[in-house]
Amino acid sequence: MKIYLNKANENWIVDRFRSEWYRYNSDISTRFINNADIIWVISPWTWNKLNEKHLKNKKVVVTNHHINLKNWNPNEKNNFYELDKFVDVYHTISNKSLSTLKQVTNKEVLNIPFWANNEVFFEIKDKDKLKEKYKINRKNFLIGSFQRDSEGSDLTKPKLIKGPDIFISAVKKLSENNKNIEVILSGNRRNFIIKELQKNNIEYKYFKNINNTKLNELYNMLDMYIVSSRLEGGPQAILECGLTKTPLISTDVGIASQILHTKSIFSTNPQNAIPDTDYAYQNTLNLAIPNGMKKFRSELSKL
Repeated sequence: MKIYLNKANENWIVDRFRSEWYRYNSDISTRFINNADIIWVISPWTWNKLNEKHLKNKKVVVTNHHINLKNWNPNEKNNFYELDKFVDVYHTISNKSLSTLKQVTNKEVLNIPFWANNEVFFEIKDKDKLKEKYKINRKNFLIGSFQRDSEGSDLTKPKLIKGPDIFISAVKKLSENNKNIEVILSGNRRNFIIKELQKNNIEYKYFKNINNTKLNELYNMLDMYIVSSRLEGGPQAILECGLTKTPLISTDVGIASQILHTKSIFSTNPQNAIPDTDYAYQNTLNLAIPNGMKKFRSELSKL
């Protein structure tokens, strides 16, 4: 059995998953689609770059990260069903995504969360030394957000599915009881949140393009990370916070309810949410490499 994973080429988390898979599973993987028995379409939005001849003649597994049924536009829907004609098995990463996917297909679905890379993300004890390195006031209460918040087609518009408005509201509420809040941002397309932070005179630092070593350090500096999304497949930040023991609160999206304690999940009032780092850490350890890849290997070998 040889597995080929398609490319996203977006400098995004999926590219990292692909690289990690090949690194740790070279014995059952190939970078040449002609040599593959199984095509794993881990990036379904780029599936049409694949030759249909291969899709017809090989087993096809498609990762569906999430579907927004309330706003499923015609192009996305058509693309889904065009690809569906070639799919043998779907893969999704959370119970919530599984429930949604079963509403639009009768095909088999593997529900397996993605793995977490504990070689890249881990706890660093000396938080003060990190703050000194990044020139951050030790007295400040640091709140993190490392995901896109603005629409790619119009950077002035919030990407509402990611809940940047919810994030800003949460920060404002938390700042009522803590005047030393500072927001730490990373990643691309942070335009909306930066504009809102400036409007509300909330201190922030933005680290746009950083490598995973620095990203791990940013997680380790934080006093709190907030996932504010309305819909998610993961997000992977939940697992990365788990491994780094970063205090985390989240809306009830994606894998949040599978990893976090119920007290760490909020709907409208983040002030009532309480991080439980040990609980999240223990649940995330089950998904750390290499254990987090074992179920993938087992299920794919059955195809």
